[in-house]
Amino acid sequence: MMKKIRYRFEYAVLKAVILLINLLPTELAMKFGDLIAFLGFSVFRIRRNVTLDNLRKSFGDKYSEREYADIGYRAYRNFARSMIEFGMFPRLKKRGLAGLVTVEGENVFKEALEAGRGAVLITGHFGSWELMGACLAGRGWPIDYLVGEQHNRLVNDLMNRHRKMFGIGLIEMGVAAKGVFKAVRGGRMVAMLSDQDAGGDGTIVEFLGRPASTPKGPAAFALKTGAPQICGFIVREGSRHRVILEKDIGFRPSGNKDDDIRGLTQAYTNILERYIRDYPDHWFWPHRRWKSTT
Repeated sequence: MMKKIRYRFEYAVLKAVILLINLLPTELAMKFGDLIAFLGFSVFRIRRNVTLDNLRKSFGDKYSEREYADIGYRAYRNFARSMIEFGMFPRLKKRGLAGLVTVEGENVFKEALEAGRGAVLITGHFGSWELMGACLAGRGWPIDYLVGEQHNRLVNDLMNRHRKMFGIGLIEMGVAAKGVFKAVRGGRMVAMLSDQDAGGDGTIVEFLGRPASTPKGPAAFALKTGAPQICGFIVREGSRHRVILEKDIGFRPSGNKDDDIRGLTQAYTNILERYIRDYPDHWFWPHRRWKSTT
């Protein structure tokens, strides 16, 4: 009973915040996100130590302690602003995204569609990743998300309604294999996040200088279907965003299933690492990414 009350309270608060940010001018809504980031990182210090420890172990002596704290705060700010943008989908749907997001490498989607095989789009918790999916779907590309279910079903359904506003299809984890195969064989792009700890079910690859358990799914689905793999990232540039799509992941299968899954996972993990090193404040550092391998 208490859990049900808590879930309803969380949903009501979230709905109120979404209503507020869709009424505020965009600049003021972003400032509200900055306030949330400041409170989370500097006042309540939610996973601040995890964030700073991850940064230090990933970059060593490249940055000073002050610089690490600055990167950490900016990573919280990016995440908060990204969630504000996700909440602003009702407004963005009406106004359109043409003036907010540009796309580089869109031809890789066109090539995949023309081949009729669909594609596996691999990304991570980097930049405003929900906005990237909305942008691609809004430009007419048939894209599905592979999504997990939030504990709070009310919040879960609200998030999925926002995704559907831009025509994003949803494949739930429980029917992942069947749904992914059907989507890819139907010429659709299936987007998967592949940058969180996968525990004992993952494949171990090198990530930011340390072994990390990484989901096998994107590589396994891509190899099984024969669909091209595309890496996608969204970079925040002031008040605008730039989506970058890369098709040349730099991997050729050998025919050995386990080796190929590990090799392909390592290949796209290397690309994610390159973007993190270029834009360290864009990634979600509070996650305990290496907990299964340390």
